Amino acid sequence: MKINTPKFGLNRHDTSSVKGYAADVARAESLGWDAAFLPDSQLRRRDTYVLLYAAAIATQQIVIGPLLTNPVTRHPSVTASSISTVAEHAQARTILACGVGDTAVRLSGLKPAKINELRDSTILLKSLLTGDPVEIGSGRPSVLPFRQDVPVWLAAGGPRTLEMAGGCADGVFIRVGTNIENIRIAVSNIRRGAQKSGRDPASVKLGAVFHTVFVEEEDKAITMGKSMAAGYYEYSPMLLKNLNMHWTGPHPDLLKESEGIWPDFHHHANLEESGRVVDFLAPEHARSFALIGNAKSISIQLVEIISEASVLGIEFEYIVLQPIPNPPTPDPGPDSYLERVPKEIISGVKESLKSTHLGI
Repeated sequence: MKINTPKFGLNRHDTSSVKGYAADVARAESLGWDAAFLPDSQLRRRDTYVLLYAAAIATQQIVIGPLLTNPVTRHPSVTASSISTVAEHAQARTILACGVGDTAVRLSGLKPAKINELRDSTILLKSLLTGDPVEIGSGRPSVLPFRQDVPVWLAAGGPRTLEMAGGCADGVFIRVGTNIENIRIAVSNIRRGAQKSGRDPASVKLGAVFHTVFVEEEDKAITMGKSMAAGYYEYSPMLLKNLNMHWTGPHPDLLKESEGIWPDFHHHANLEESGRVVDFLAPEHARSFALIGNAKSISIQLVEIISEASVLGIEFEYIVLQPIPNPPTPDPGPDSYLERVPKEIISGVKESLKSTHLGI
């Protein structure tokens, strides 16, 4: 059986201006990226849907959409209106990915959405985007008159959120690191949720977000990878427990306060610095939660993950390679992450997958 080749996406682009973002996504399209996603974080980047609309006009094929937005900083009806407007100029290549909104929400002094709030907002979004009348307490059913057929995905890592997502979302972006055991458990939770809701588990598409420490120096890469592992533990400690890995240091909140880590281990300005704070973690912690090393090393890791997942009956629609550390804005030239990854990693991975068959 042949392994399906996923679409590869990037969620870090030049957001220094609307014009710059549109040009950067167009550049990504020309270089071979399959998807360009955009975090919806209002205190860190320009308005998500203005940027996406500009990118829609500037491109022809690349998939675009927020990864991720949330139901706290924007009401679902506002989000449905915005993404439908974008999709008018990017039909059949726009998706909407939602989540609890950790960073965007916390930086606004708000609380992330609870699971039932995320579920209800997903159902509301899907109804509005399919043109169904919905009751939202306005006196009579509400309808989005210019709706577009945009699939609604959820991004999740915790077992309860994954199960909920399987029950209502069109697709689920898994954020559990790179270890195949955590990926297997995550997909099992998604499929359990689908079955409980009377859905065909195979109808729920799958994506994965992999933090990608594309750094030549191995020691430096592992240190940054430890910060990624700490970030996962900070929000989902069970992910280490699933792998029989241990956290032997102080609680992450205590470390953040004493060492000035802000806003969390995933987003600290200096990831070597935050990685050294958790140096009690082993290199295997880092490798279980991030792709690490040079182009050859990362390519091998990706082929192994995709192949092992396929053996388990898991096929990814999307794989998002989130750059660690974040590239500068703008990030021009042949040495940029935007240019190097398609040429040095994605092209080789796709070729390897095309020639790989599973004897099952």
